[in-house]
Amino acid sequence: MLRILKNPVFARLFTAQIVALLGTGLLTVALALLAYDLAGDRAGTVLGTALTLKMVAYVVLSPVLAAALAHVPRKAVLVGADLIRAGVALALPFIDGVWQIYGLIFVLQAASASFTPAFQATIPDVLTDEADYTNALSLSRLAYDLENLLSPTIAGLLLLVVSYSMLFVGTVAGFLISAALILSVSLPSRNSGTQRPFRERLTRGTFIYLATPRLRGLLALNMAVAAVIAFVLVDTVVLVRGRFGGGEREVAIAMAAFGAGSMLAALALPRLLARLADRAVMLAGGAGLALIGLGYAAALRGDGQSWGLLLAIWAVLGLCNSAVMTPSGRLLRRSAHEEDRPAIFTAQFALSHACWLLAYPAAGWLGPWLGLETTLAVLALLAGGSVLMAMRVWPASRPDVIEHSHPDLPPDHPHLRAHGGARRHSHRIIIDDEHLHWPSQG
Repeated sequence: MLRILKNPVFARLFTAQIVALLGTGLLTVALALLAYDLAGDRAGTVLGTALTLKMVAYVVLSPVLAAALAHVPRKAVLVGADLIRAGVALALPFIDGVWQIYGLIFVLQAASASFTPAFQATIPDVLTDEADYTNALSLSRLAYDLENLLSPTIAGLLLLVVSYSMLFVGTVAGFLISAALILSVSLPSRNSGTQRPFRERLTRGTFIYLATPRLRGLLALNMAVAAVIAFVLVDTVVLVRGRFGGGEREVAIAMAAFGAGSMLAALALPRLLARLADRAVMLAGGAGLALIGLGYAAALRGDGQSWGLLLAIWAVLGLCNSAVMTPSGRLLRRSAHEEDRPAIFTAQFALSHACWLLAYPAAGWLGPWLGLETTLAVLALLAGGSVLMAMRVWPASRPDVIEHSHPDLPPDHPHLRAHGGARRHSHRIIIDDEHLHWPSQG
C-alpha cells in the first residue's frame, strides 16, 4: 500500500490532506471551547447549529461552486479554498458573538465544499492504475480515522501549555501548509470537454449519478451508513455516560474502538477488492451495519449492558463503515469520463451529506423521545431497507458492457466512427452525451 507514496505528486497531496485534517481536528476542539465561552450552557445548541450549517453548505453549495468554478484551474481552486479556510480560522479567536460563529463557519464549510470534491477528483487523475487508486482510497480512509484519534490527543497536550485560542493558530498552519504543498506540485490539467452552460454544469453530475445503476446503489448504501453511524457519532456519549456510568475517557475509548475497526478494514480492503467485486464487499458492509445495529438494540433491551460488548460492536461497525465507504471512489471513477469526474465526485459529496443531514437529527431527536434501544432499532431498520434498495437498483447480473444501438446519431458521428460505423455495438456504458440513459437490455 505504501509504495504509492513513491509517486511524488500523490505523496505531497496525501501530506497536504493529513496536515489539513489535523488542522480541522484542532479547530473542532477549539470551536467547542469558544462556543462554551460565548454561550455557556447553550454551547451544545451552538455546535449543533454549526454542524447543521456545515451540512447545508455541503449539500446546497458544493454543486453550485463546482459549476461556477468548472473552468478554473484545479490548483487555483484547491489553494484558494485552503487560503479562505485559513483566513476564517485566523478570524475565529477575535469574535465576540454567536452569530459571528455561524457566519464564519458557513464560509469555512463553503470553502471545504469546494475543496473536498475537487481534491477527490484529482487523485484518480494522478494515480491512473486502479490498484494504486484503491491503495490511495485506503490510505485516505486511514488518514481520516487517525485524525479522529490523534487530533483530540494533540489538542489536549497543547492545552496543557497554551490557551485554546492557540489551537486556531495550529488550524491556520495546517491549511497554509496544505496550500503550499499543493502549490509545489504539477497537477494534471483539467479535461474540460464541451463548453456547457451553467445550468447544465450545475445538474450534470447529479444527472450522471442518478442515471448510473451502481451509483444509485451507492446512494442507498450512503443512507445505510449515515443511519447507523449517526447513532455512533451522536449517541455514544449518552450511552457510555448514561448506561455505563463512564466519563470522557470511556467515551474516547469507545470512539477509538470504532476508529480501530475502520482502520483494520482500510488495511485489508486493497487485497480483498483484488479478489471480490466492489458490490459484494459494499453490500456485506451495509448488511453488517443493519444486522449488528438490530442485534445490539435487542441486547440493550436485555442483558447487553456489557462494556466489552459495546467496544466490540463499535469496532465491527467501524469495519463495516469502511467496507462501504472506501470502495466508493472506485465506483465514481469508472462511472464518468475524465471531463465529468469533478461533477460526479461533487454529486457524491452533496448527496451523501444529504443522507447525513437526515440521519443526524434522527439520531439526536429520537433518542430522548423513544429511548436509545428503539432509536438504534429504527435507524438499523432504515439501514436494512436501504441495503435492500441498493440490491434492487444495482443488480449483480447487470453487466457494464451492453449491446445497444444509436438510431438517432448521424452516420459520421465520432462515436459511430469509433465503432467502425456500426449503429449497433457493444462497449462499457458510461452516461454521457451519446448515452443519456442506461440501456435496459441488449
